[in-house]
Amino acid sequence: MTTQNLLVELFVEELPPKALQKLGDAFATVLGDQLKAQGLASAASVVTPFASPRRLAAHVTAVADKAADKAVQQKLMPVTVGLDKDGNATPALLKKLQALGADVSNPAAAVAALKRAQDGKAEALFYDSVVPGATLQAGLQKALDEAIAKLPIPKVMSYQLETDCELPGWTSVNFVRPAHGLVALHGSTVVPVKALGLTAGNSTTGHRFEAAVSPVVLADADSYAATLQKDGAVIASFVERKAEIARQLAAAAAKVGNGARPIEDEALLDEVTALVERPNVVICQFEEQFLGVPQECLILTMKANQKYFPLLDAAGKLTNKFLVVSNISPEDTSFVTGGNERVVRPRLADAKFFFDQDRKKTLASRVEGLGKVVYHNKLGTQGERVERVRAIAKAIATQLGDAALVADADQAALLAKTDLVTDMVGEFPELQGIMGGYYALNDGLGETVAHAIEDHYKPRFAGDTLPRNTAGVVVALADKLETLVGMFGIGNLPTGDRDPFALRRHALGVIRMLVEKDLPLDLGALLAGAVPAFGDKITDASAALADFIYDRLAGSLREQGYSAQEVDAVLALRPQRLALVEKQLAAVRAFAALPESPALAAANKRVGNILKKAEVEGPVDAHVNPALLQEQAEKDLFAALQRFVPEANAQFDAGDYTASLQTLAVLRAPVDAFFDDVMVNAEQLDVRMNRLGLLKMLHNAMNRVADLSRLAV
Repeated sequence: MTTQNLLVELFVEELPPKALQKLGDAFATVLGDQLKAQGLASAASVVTPFASPRRLAAHVTAVADKAADKAVQQKLMPVTVGLDKDGNATPALLKKLQALGADVSNPAAAVAALKRAQDGKAEALFYDSVVPGATLQAGLQKALDEAIAKLPIPKVMSYQLETDCELPGWTSVNFVRPAHGLVALHGSTVVPVKALGLTAGNSTTGHRFEAAVSPVVLADADSYAATLQKDGAVIASFVERKAEIARQLAAAAAKVGNGARPIEDEALLDEVTALVERPNVVICQFEEQFLGVPQECLILTMKANQKYFPLLDAAGKLTNKFLVVSNISPEDTSFVTGGNERVVRPRLADAKFFFDQDRKKTLASRVEGLGKVVYHNKLGTQGERVERVRAIAKAIATQLGDAALVADADQAALLAKTDLVTDMVGEFPELQGIMGGYYALNDGLGETVAHAIEDHYKPRFAGDTLPRNTAGVVVALADKLETLVGMFGIGNLPTGDRDPFALRRHALGVIRMLVEKDLPLDLGALLAGAVPAFGDKITDASAALADFIYDRLAGSLREQGYSAQEVDAVLALRPQRLALVEKQLAAVRAFAALPESPALAAANKRVGNILKKAEVEGPVDAHVNPALLQEQAEKDLFAALQRFVPEANAQFDAGDYTASLQTLAVLRAPVDAFFDDVMVNAEQLDVRMNRLGLLKMLHNAMNRVADLSRLAV
């Protein structure tokens, strides 16, 4: 058995650019995993993916020409079924052995070759055999078929392929794009596998226009990337091509000077990497007059429509220069530059036209038009939605500020959605909010309202910034609460990976604003306060929505490094001020590190169970009559509560949760003594209720910061 490196390439027509990297990685991963599973490659074999617009390939090191034979032991059947009373093979056993390819011409010898071993309560017969290892051709064929079948193809297309058999004809093939070539090289030897109507060879096709030779003949598996780059003018590796584009972009920006830098956009860089095989960055420009249009419009136009990289100056302002990643490298690039400049000009002119036209009408004059835009068939129009957001925003602003904040938040909420009926947002929906901010400034509404309008969608994604001013926070909160309360109120909830109204993102946005802005707002009151704005359009689903928000909060906190136990202990109390949750978690973590913690957590769990059982018959009052205390242990516990609980409560009210829990840690000894010496369920009703009241007092005192029973192991 010898090992050599393996190269497999599938040459196709242009693949979908947004899916290319996933396709390349999946093709190589599945191919490598299948070869390893069959014993043709080892765990140490290195799998390298390649992906360009017209090819998927994988290089696998140390692939054997044949897998090692494998000893296999197979259970046949119980001895009582396989052998008769005289120890001879039954027809069932002989049939089974024959099916496995064993020689049954001498039944006695066949039985003697079997092994007998205990299998559970019965004894069974086992057959030892050697399974020949897979040959490379058979194993690679299986691996290739599996790799193609498991490609995460966005959309399959069907095409016809002429058959190469004696009878001429056509066969139908289904794949992401028509395939035209297949390479499979084990070292320098072609492995004649087949796929998509193609038979593997040792040649591929290079760059559509700039390949030095065609076809490109590959000497061996290891020379694939170098030969393709030298003779085919193709950088086959997605990673290397992306790095080369990034290098050229930086070099071109440096050439422009004045601190110019290309806009950072990883998704755009990935997409452009998937569009070119031989990148060549050229510098282009447009007329400076277009810089009067908001830069977000120009940047989006260049990125979304043309896949260009706009250049920003040192201050982050858009310049009239942009970079184009071309797929050709002519000596004279003027026609490439000129062509791209001609293409972008009408796009920018359209953006300027939309901007100029939109500014002829005020945002206030567009409010009426929102009444004609359907938001949801059960929740009415955008106009109705705006009125709900205004009502919620007024209530929040009243809690947070004065009349000026209420007025600013109300005006921003009234106008926040009006840019939806502008020409610019109609063309570029991604600019909603942003254009509203520009048009508000144009209408002379001032920065406070303009920024609130622009920011009211924030945070739009994980890691996004929050609204810049309080009015913006108020409107953003109101907007997200309106969506959450409305959708939960009509039963339109996320399921699995489907969340068409981004309710998970909205919930995380509410959490971030409440926490990071340290807002003195209770979550339950916020949700309940938003319900009346809907009238009879919804049912009150505040309880389910609160659970949903706490679930999102729990996930977020675990991602930040808090343990599931810590998070569970704090959120079990459904804290209303989310801004205080991290302080509560820090207190719980400090408490858990104390030597008294395990015993108190276990005792707390025990107390909770006792009270739960007792409260089936009626509520237990946290009240103690000292005259009914009989045992010394219960007197000592009551005295400790009287002494330390007021101090712990004062620390809790002052926001020092860590000190509050540490003060209560001294209760360990009297609590332990109580459970050792006192019978809670005394026969006398008044004594029993007094002891339950004592436990209720203890339970209330211990669980203000968190449900400490959740820390019990």
